Amino acid sequence: MKPYGLLGIRRPVYVLIIVNLLFFVLLSLHVRPLDPSVLIVGGGVIILMTISYIIIVKRRMGDQYIFLIISMLVSLGIIMLYRLNPDYGLAQVKWYGLGIVLYFTSYILFRIIKNWDKYIYGYIIGSMLLFLITFTLGTNVGGSINWVKIGNFSFQPAEATKIFFVFFIASYYKLKLNSEETFVSREQKGKLSTNDRIPDSILQEQDCRDYESRVPDSHSGTRGHKSSDTFTPNAGKTIISPEEDTLPGDSADPDPYPDNDDTVSDLSQTDILTKPKALNYMELIRNKQIIKNKYVFLAIIYLHLFLLLAQRELGMTVLFYTIFISIFYIYEEDYKLLFYNIGAMGIILVLSYFTLAHVRVRLTTWIDPWGQITGKGYQIVQSLFAITAGGFFGTGLGLGNPDYIPVVHTDFIFSAICEEMGLFGGMAVVLLYFILVYRGFKIALTIKDTFKKIVALGITLIYGYQTFIIVGGVIKLIPLTGITLPFISYGGSSLISAFIAFGILQALSGLEGRFS
Repeated sequence: MKPYGLLGIRRPVYVLIIVNLLFFVLLSLHVRPLDPSVLIVGGGVIILMTISYIIIVKRRMGDQYIFLIISMLVSLGIIMLYRLNPDYGLAQVKWYGLGIVLYFTSYILFRIIKNWDKYIYGYIIGSMLLFLITFTLGTNVGGSINWVKIGNFSFQPAEATKIFFVFFIASYYKLKLNSEETFVSREQKGKLSTNDRIPDSILQEQDCRDYESRVPDSHSGTRGHKSSDTFTPNAGKTIISPEEDTLPGDSADPDPYPDNDDTVSDLSQTDILTKPKALNYMELIRNKQIIKNKYVFLAIIYLHLFLLLAQRELGMTVLFYTIFISIFYIYEEDYKLLFYNIGAMGIILVLSYFTLAHVRVRLTTWIDPWGQITGKGYQIVQSLFAITAGGFFGTGLGLGNPDYIPVVHTDFIFSAICEEMGLFGGMAVVLLYFILVYRGFKIALTIKDTFKKIVALGITLIYGYQTFIIVGGVIKLIPLTGITLPFISYGGSSLISAFIAFGILQALSGLEGRFS
């Protein structure tokens, strides 16, 4: 029997093991003098990756390829970072280990905790608290106020905000699409007919009890309803016609309750639908009536965008907007509103160009970096030089000069990969992201629940768009925005948030049982 048959694992993991062994051996030969710690680090990464994959397969935890793909990307990042600076590589290995722990933790928590769609206010509050922390404790790094440093520890709150943002959008559409309530305005409603029905949330239980306790039966003298005017103030019951729209106190007869100040004397059917007595402002919030309003939803979305712009986080602003507009396009029926939002973002970008200096710098540098080759355009020009120097097959691991590119270990690590592994190596990395996005879309398509479907879609869009934005900026396809390449760039908060997000996606992939 073959070894992988005994272990119950499939062939792709062996491809990963072979590729990692090859790269770590080459990296150890590059280091002078010979350093066995490189092979020890490589062996640790391979063992950690293999054990985690076996757990996923044996425990039938859903899709078996998500973890393999992201592990391949992480190991490529560790190899390039170790080649650039061994300290970066060792730190990334530690973050990788912590990321795997959080990957399984987020998987377990998402499967155990139910009703994630009920915490829509929690996601909003969580995002706002992270923005508040950034504005109060944040430091300016590269022109953006996006890092919080506490002692020797630093993190980027926007990485966690991405997950809250997706959960908020998913909760909103779950609430909107699955709601049984129907709000009808006076203009749309017109005159009520005998077939009109009163939504559950509009007729409050207390109003019903008040009405039943105050209206006497004209025949029996007991408390109840008029037998001639059949009005049952319970949700879903048929209401009286406009011709019979007469309650005690509305008729021409004298007021039967002259001493009762609480009588429902002026309450018509229209008032019941539009102005319920017990439905005050706090109840609207508690019952999530306000948040279901599409304009309130859009106001919260644009609040996120403006707060990101206030931090000078152009890349994150574009990323958040693209996630929002993609989901909005899929689930919103009002296409006129969709075009309004696209136009609004265009106006915001134009205003940003004239009011924010760093936006102008990014745009002018993108248009003509050669005119500022010794200044603002130096970084992108060196990136283009590095990609060109690598050719199709690359200069070889450790034989290039990616150090000439400023902050190559974060924003421009894709340029370093293209220089030393060639355009074919760069294409292989992009194809890995394509496969990862494909798996995410496939998972989203198999899920029936609206909230979970949008969460799977949103997580996939986050890292799909993020990859496009940074790779496009590095090759000068679009203006450079300064976000990290997922799983490859150096950075703890970026890597950990990505593992948490894909741990959730891993949990979602096992819901329908198709990927187990």
